[in-house]
Amino acid sequence: MVSPELAGVSPEHAKVSPELRRQRPPSLTATPSIDSNMATISLPTTPRMSSSLSQRQHLCPSSSSSSSSSSSSSSSQSSLLLLRPHTHTYTSLRCSSSSLFNPSLLIPTKFSKPTKIPQFSITISMSMEAGIGVMGTKLGMMSFFEPNGTVVPVTVVGFREGNIVTQVKTQATDGYDSIQVGYRRVRDRKLTKPEMGHLHKSGIIPLRHLQEFRLQSVDGFEPNQRLVFEELFKEGDLVDVSGTTIGKGFQGGIKRHHFERGPMTHGSKSHRAIGSIGAGTTPGRVYKGKKMPGRMGGTKRKIRKLRIVKIDNDLRIVMIKGAVPGKPGNLLRIAPAKIVGKNIPKS
Repeated sequence: MVSPELAGVSPEHAKVSPELRRQRPPSLTATPSIDSNMATISLPTTPRMSSSLSQRQHLCPSSSSSSSSSSSSSSSQSSLLLLRPHTHTYTSLRCSSSSLFNPSLLIPTKFSKPTKIPQFSITISMSMEAGIGVMGTKLGMMSFFEPNGTVVPVTVVGFREGNIVTQVKTQATDGYDSIQVGYRRVRDRKLTKPEMGHLHKSGIIPLRHLQEFRLQSVDGFEPNQRLVFEELFKEGDLVDVSGTTIGKGFQGGIKRHHFERGPMTHGSKSHRAIGSIGAGTTPGRVYKGKKMPGRMGGTKRKIRKLRIVKIDNDLRIVMIKGAVPGKPGNLLRIAPAKIVGKNIPKS
């Protein structure tokens, strides 16, 4: 509680009779002349009001600049209260006790309009294909004798029921142009309800594998269209074959990264160890990407520009020169070889 002496109130004003306390405050009378920017209201000052004004001036140091004006107004019988008209700008009060009597302390704060959230943009990380492709199953490797007697090691790829267009994605509906192809028919209970519902939209049989081929144009394709390998490729074409490599499990540095082993005799105790993996104090850590033992194989790999040697329509197989990823029975993705500037743009 602040004493009247510290608050700057005279003792006769501090002592108020109970009759005066029970009296109702006089009504406010506004002057008839009201400015367009500021309105003034005159109200009589009671001893209680003058003491409260002095206490507010003493407790709020921010109103020191207006102390002289407030003290002179407290001695008078009436004081002017400045009222601001309603505007669209909001104000923040630096000191609520004296800001009402010192309008210069009112700091207008303008709130910025809410920004409009941009629409969701789709980012496609899939690379552009040179043309539509198909999926097949690796059957194994063999030797093929060409007409001139040259022996060529080839990989035999077979085709099960499938290679059906399941969905056509366009720039207007999905944000990019691509063809979704399904392969390998299975039973209905082998697929989930969402997968079955996706295929039933176009009346397509249950298919195990679904892959997309992003193209520059999707004209001429429609759902439930079957893709025939003989119509897309011919002997001598170059293709890119993708698949999953054979998993080798956890292997050491010699098998995984082709490190050289240490001497096996003359007292050497470092035979197949990888050796030092970095300095000590500086940098005091192992660099990221250091070749060390770890899991080997079981990753996606693409072999580019392999030549088609033979297409057998009766056996429904195709022979591709060279080796392809995976072991017999693995899924393969065959697409036209990408040659920059010839069948795909440079950018």
